Amino acid sequence: MKKIYLILPILAGIMFGSSGVFVRTLTQNGIDQTTLLFLRFSIAIIPILLAIILTDKELFKIDLKDIPLFLVCALCIIGLNLCYNESMNTVLLSLAAVLLSLAPIYVLIFAYILFKEKITTNKIMCMVLAILGCVLMTGVLESDISSVPLFGIASGIGAGLFWAIYLMASKKSIENGKHTFTILIYSIVFITIALIPFTDFGQINNFISIDPLLVIIFLILHSTFSFALPYIFSTLSLNYIDSGVSSILLSGAEPFAALLFGFIFYTEIPTLLMFIGFLLAIIAMMMLSRNENVSK
Repeated sequence: MKKIYLILPILAGIMFGSSGVFVRTLTQNGIDQTTLLFLRFSIAIIPILLAIILTDKELFKIDLKDIPLFLVCALCIIGLNLCYNESMNTVLLSLAAVLLSLAPIYVLIFAYILFKEKITTNKIMCMVLAILGCVLMTGVLESDISSVPLFGIASGIGAGLFWAIYLMASKKSIENGKHTFTILIYSIVFITIALIPFTDFGQINNFISIDPLLVIIFLILHSTFSFALPYIFSTLSLNYIDSGVSSILLSGAEPFAALLFGFIFYTEIPTLLMFIGFLLAIIAMMMLSRNENVSK
């Protein structure tokens, strides 16, 4: 394994962790959720198209039987992004990232219910530790329950659920011989077309009119850094390093990046108990990813 390629999933995690800065900026400038998603995905089509052209043009080929799974992936990506954006606008960026990172737990539960896959004692311990960490991170033990943004937490949990379903659907599509880039390009094209009727182009015009050059650069950075490049980097890393190692590095880097961005841009400073919960959740998810990889 070439250690230089370990940087790819770490970069992907950091870029995913930057999403909150872009989402909050767009929301504060009058961009609603569906318009935000249209901007993110329509612009992301370009770098992913380039990635396919530079990698293998054969990746554009699909069969009609592939479309249902692509549509499931597309719906999950929409649900994931809507929930995650709402969570990032409501709770600490680090908490939103950790709630999203709970997806492997849901995958285990779904796999147990649907496919009767065994859940080991180690996996149960990791799940309990991760949930305990999330409870501590909410601050519910340090404040009145009424002050805890339950909708933001529910949105974060929803994001994790949609991410888990996406992982299972995309895994099934990969088993059918499709590449991650193929799944992504068709999913986001479907999403972009579906979002057009719900997009407020007046909001986009108003935002761009503030400072056309800077805003266009910002929109390109938003789409590229919070969606396209992280997927490209994490996918490329699988050509050089083990999928378990890539997953562990990404799942560890994203919440830490979100914590750092939250501190730098919004002075979000978790309490000691919340920070302990943050560490517990990250350690648990990294252990769970490692256990999953070992068991394969």
